[in-house]
Amino acid sequence: MPAPRTLHLNAFLHGVGHHSAAWRHPTSAAERIGDITYFEELARTAERGCFDAVFFADGHSVNPSYTAGTTWFLEPLTALSAMARATKRIGLVTTVSASFYTPFHAARMLASLDHISGGRAGVNIVTSMFDAEARNHGLDALPDHAERYGRAEEFIEVLTALWDSWDEAGIAVDRAAGRYLDADAIRRIEHRGQHFRVDGPLTVPRCPQGRPVLFQAGASETGRSLAARHAEAVYSVSWDSAMALDFATDLRGRAAAAGRDPASIAILPGLVPYVGRTEDEARAKKATLDALIDLDAALAQLGVFTGQDYTGHDLDAPVADLPPIVQFSGPQGRYATVQRIIGSHRPTLRELLGYLAAGGGHATMIGTPEAIADRIEEWFVAGACDGFNLMCPAYPDSLDDFVDLVVPELQRRGLFRTAYPGTTLRDTLGLWSFA
Repeated sequence: MPAPRTLHLNAFLHGVGHHSAAWRHPTSAAERIGDITYFEELARTAERGCFDAVFFADGHSVNPSYTAGTTWFLEPLTALSAMARATKRIGLVTTVSASFYTPFHAARMLASLDHISGGRAGVNIVTSMFDAEARNHGLDALPDHAERYGRAEEFIEVLTALWDSWDEAGIAVDRAAGRYLDADAIRRIEHRGQHFRVDGPLTVPRCPQGRPVLFQAGASETGRSLAARHAEAVYSVSWDSAMALDFATDLRGRAAAAGRDPASIAILPGLVPYVGRTEDEARAKKATLDALIDLDAALAQLGVFTGQDYTGHDLDAPVADLPPIVQFSGPQGRYATVQRIIGSHRPTLRELLGYLAAGGGHATMIGTPEAIADRIEEWFVAGACDGFNLMCPAYPDSLDDFVDLVVPELQRRGLFRTAYPGTTLRDTLGLWSFA
């Protein structure tokens, strides 16, 4: 008899919170986002809540004219290596751009993180979105969408081949024979592809969990197909449960067509939670942050997400439907989400900016622990997700609220674990071990 499904929870760490104005709150930790002890504290809180992992996104450019929000600071792999020493069981997931890294460089750093953490590393493979990032890596602009994903496909192929270039027996340590390595357990990969030439083997021996866990977050057709072929967990964007179920059904169908077990992929839509002991308290927390929004900056960001100019729009007038997505060349997942919010809620521009201020259109749940647990259970039981990528509006308070109030309610319902099942991220996610 198969074991019952277990909810998965991931903490997406970002500055002092995913609400764009959280840093302006007088009690925020805005001065600490370059302090590794701040992120170590957040990781320990998530570990106290038995979360599967903490996760860092990444970007390769900064817009100096955008001064209304926090920006990138610590490089994620470096930060997670430090955080590994401050935690024991929680997974450590970083973003790596296949457009800018070479597979050898990425494989080496990720394998090192897996060794340092005792088998808790994961990687979210992305193709990056902005030409400004490309210009920091010697390119005039990003290659087109198809070429970026073709490179990403080959990148993953080489990455996994490098991790598999060592068997566990590769380190012999035979002092009597004077043999440190077992040459029969180490292989060159001799990769010759369109984008990469890599001889191998990797310079880092076999990872504790064989391979770090592969995550993916692309929402486009090619992104979903890549995830269906390779990803072991997927970060997705879904405003409501119907949208989440559509995505999950589509992705699982693609995985089955690729010869994979659809149930082996954990689908984790983003979730922005505002938790209060009463609903009024939860809504007051959101209102407090929304009142701090820099409207000019929020309008500019909405323009990036949609390709539309809203600067002259009445803030308290409804927002018109967006043109078909085929007319938009930017991040398509974010565009589709804004489309969904407009179509389902018919918000005013001010309301739309409030929804987008934290998480950019991911599911937003506001209420008591019981009410939020009800909605999480509804999504989970319906098969719309396997868990959530938690995007707390304000760190550390929103994470504390979720861990102290919502997690115990989920545990009382038998939906979430009360202890870690093993020592590796693969153990926690219930994935096949490559060790």
